[in-house]
Amino acid sequence: MFRVPLLIAVSLVIAFGGGILTTLSALNASAGFGAIRLGVWRAFPDAQKVEADPYAKSHRAKAGRLLLGAAEGLVFTASSDEDGNQLTGTCSYRIVGRTPAARLWTLYAANRSGRPLVAREGQPSAHHSQAILRNRDGSFEITVSPTAKPMNWLALPDTGAFSLVLTLLDTPAAGSSGLVGLEMPKVESLGCGQ
Repeated sequence: MFRVPLLIAVSLVIAFGGGILTTLSALNASAGFGAIRLGVWRAFPDAQKVEADPYAKSHRAKAGRLLLGAAEGLVFTASSDEDGNQLTGTCSYRIVGRTPAARLWTLYAANRSGRPLVAREGQPSAHHSQAILRNRDGSFEITVSPTAKPMNWLALPDTGAFSLVLTLLDTPAAGSSGLVGLEMPKVESLGCGQ
């Protein structure tokens, strides 16, 4: 007597639950189509446009963040080092090289949801191009570590997996013609533990 309504209810729960879980996993997997990859760094320049694909628009709405306009800048993220290992807060890394031409760039560590990691009070949790110490050739080195290091140091809280977020502001790289021949800094592992 209640068998048919029960089967219908179970089928609807499976259908709606499966649809919702599939949609959420698709939104968490990517910010949209059209990603560019330069070494360990990746960016989604098409996600910032009005004509972005539906996944990029949904990802943007879910995150609740405003994105830079196409001519304002470009955001690159790195979740692994040059060896392909996931970045983790118990290890130390060195970011070395140069960034593409930009009026200003910023660098910080972020958690899985993209929110900046907060270091202990008095420790540097972000850097920008105007206050970085550089080598004579214009390149730089930034050590990302939970323990203090000399020169340019980006403090990490003792956390699990994280990403590095490099934002280029007022850069030709934001236009499609600026993507050719970009030079991005390398993210090298210095070891884990102490």
